[in-house]
Amino acid sequence: MIDLSKKIRTADDYMRHLYIHTNELNQFVIFSGLNLQDFIFSVDQLGNLLLLKNIQNAEEGSFNMHTRLAFVEQNELTKFSKQMSDKKSDLCWIDFSDEKKLNLLTPQEQAELLYIGHKKEPIRSPFYHQLQNRFVYLESKSEKFTKVYVRDLEEVSQIVTRWFNHLIQMKERSLSFWRRKPLSRIPHYTATDYEQIREDAKDGILLSLYRVEKPKVAYVLEVRNVADIQFPDEIWDDLNAILKHDATTTIQANIH
Repeated sequence: MIDLSKKIRTADDYMRHLYIHTNELNQFVIFSGLNLQDFIFSVDQLGNLLLLKNIQNAEEGSFNMHTRLAFVEQNELTKFSKQMSDKKSDLCWIDFSDEKKLNLLTPQEQAELLYIGHKKEPIRSPFYHQLQNRFVYLESKSEKFTKVYVRDLEEVSQIVTRWFNHLIQMKERSLSFWRRKPLSRIPHYTATDYEQIREDAKDGILLSLYRVEKPKVAYVLEVRNVADIQFPDEIWDDLNAILKHDATTTIQANIH
């Protein structure tokens, strides 16, 4: 635990903010501040996406006749995520490895998938033997949150740390043009760093990343408990007020 500065910062003094609330019993995590592009970048080898909800005016790629649902092939994910960033449509999908597996889904399983797309919650476990899916992704643009069911909860730490590491890398890359001597190694977070806040995330936390120059370049995550927040969109309305409260934990990115 560190405290590099007592300076009171406003929301704009930070690089990014991320809200996380995990429910390990029901195997889901709620994010706010993380979009589809961020998510796709932060997971390992995501497969194809079966869209459980129609997207208006979208080029949805391929169509599966058995389920009567559109899907996005793996090689189209980057294009699709960029396309979705400009749309206000809610997004619901489940990943799968092979279209042949979609054709093995029973009527009951197809009905369950349609229920997820409509109600944004599963009737039972949303992890299917036929699909071997790792995630169910449910994004509400109007309510500013994404609910992700995760087969292996260890992947949550990877998603969070990869996302923040990407922000750090992009920041250093943008600054390297102006430097006479770029950083030889860039600080980054690891899964071990996330373990420090895993328990707190069960109540709801806000992570806020900032960069300091002196005495040396460093990146710091401030962690605040926001268990009293009932709806994630409240955070963005009251962000400056929340940031006036002291961080419960601070975690510095290190060079490993």
